[in-house]
Amino acid sequence: MSDRHLHPTVASYAVTDGVLTVGGIPIDRLAQRVGGTPFFAYDRAKITERVGEVRRLLPEGIGLSYAIKANPMPAVVQHLRRLVDGFDVASAGELSTALDTAMPADRISFAGPGKRPAELTQAVAAGVTVEIESETEAHRLIAIAEELGIRPRVAIRVNPDFQVKGSGMRMGGGAQQFGIDSERVPALVKELAIADVDFLGFHIFAGSQNLKADILCEAQRKTVELALALAHDSPLPVRYLNLGGGFGIPYGERDEPLDLAAIGDNLAGLLDQLVRPNLPDARVNLELGRFLVGEAGVYVTRVVDRKESRGHVFLVVDGGLHHQLAASGNFGQVIRRNYPVVIGNRMGVGPGEPDSDAETTNVVGVLCTPLDLLADRVELPVAEIGDLVVVFQAGAYGLTASPTAFLSHPSPAEVLV
Repeated sequence: MSDRHLHPTVASYAVTDGVLTVGGIPIDRLAQRVGGTPFFAYDRAKITERVGEVRRLLPEGIGLSYAIKANPMPAVVQHLRRLVDGFDVASAGELSTALDTAMPADRISFAGPGKRPAELTQAVAAGVTVEIESETEAHRLIAIAEELGIRPRVAIRVNPDFQVKGSGMRMGGGAQQFGIDSERVPALVKELAIADVDFLGFHIFAGSQNLKADILCEAQRKTVELALALAHDSPLPVRYLNLGGGFGIPYGERDEPLDLAAIGDNLAGLLDQLVRPNLPDARVNLELGRFLVGEAGVYVTRVVDRKESRGHVFLVVDGGLHHQLAASGNFGQVIRRNYPVVIGNRMGVGPGEPDSDAETTNVVGVLCTPLDLLADRVELPVAEIGDLVVVFQAGAYGLTASPTAFLSHPSPAEVLV
């Protein structure tokens, strides 16, 4: 099968006798193994390969943490435990998943606004690093630690005074619910200096899903400069610097993959010229989620009806936006774009091949809303009832980022292969 017209992620998956394979298993057989459709399948070899690529291209001395929010499936987290240096969690549920692995507690960080007292109690008792998001949270944490008689590990999540253009979601700069404004940080550090806490350093993260290496490099330079300025004013040594992540993956046809080598070169320069001379004791981390697992996952759903309406073809599948909200365009997209999609059991024919039997079609789900659109006017091989539609880039922010209770349809299965 020619891959001239295929999205690069689609082309990276093997095909056997016209059937897409995930983890070496043909997708139709995998559906039988899972017990039916819809389901998510994550390829462990692709996850391992991506982490290896990151390790090769980033400089030594950069720790790699996995942001569990991207995909908290326990089997995925357990697999990544062997590959990364730490975990980042954003809830007590994710904390429990992380602690169920063999990851040392001091390599787990807990970020996110609005941590409840019970969650802070769990975090302090577990010995993980709590990344403080407000002055109120800092005071609450100190009181809880005193009550427990445990000296907590703390860092400050900083809302920087700059923004990162080109990010799918802006997480820093301007007024934010995330972190503490950089100009307010020195006063809080002084408070922490007289409290009985183990202050580690700073977490600075300004935006997610960015595909522009030059923008990310500039953001990392500004992040390091801000961290050095805050460290200069700090009465406590800085032993931890979380640079965030924001590395994007290509969803649309026009998206170009991120130039990871350029980012690695930039980070090497920042480490050698700025971080190590000024913060010799700091452990520097990158925190990646989507970039590690996003392209390793697919969402598989079966055609249950094929219909025509006033000249348009609709493939009605047994899944939909209640499982894969992001693919429907309702999770952060300003302009809706199709995710890569194929008919998984008809990979032998397709657009661009001389003998292709293709058509323009729409893939829609089972929900009673026009928002339930998984693919809008895409060219696919002519599909019939029973065929398998495969949506790519489904390894991150898929099932757990979707309204699974909407209309009370069954939840999909997940499998790591």
